[in-house]
Amino acid sequence: MHLFVWRHSTHFSSWSMLDEPHIHKDNYLQADVTVLAPSREEALALLARTGDWNVEELQRLVPEIIPLDAPRIVISHVDGR
Repeated sequence: MHLFVWRHSTHFSSWSMLDEPHIHKDNYLQADVTVLAPSREEALALLARTGDWNVEELQRLVPEIIPLDAPRIVISHVDGR
């Protein structure tokens, strides 16, 4: 099993970034989703079932993949506003 982490921020989006992915059905400034699954394909299938995530857009991003076979920091976030 692995943790698959997708993150996307629209903090710095502008009209020049018209092809920017939009990974959640609602509008957002920051969207994060973490899924526990044996493969990326199964993680995406789980997200598709919720109806909240744009799986086609998530496929455009490379998720962080966290194997669960050794100790490590899983999440660390600093927002420097």
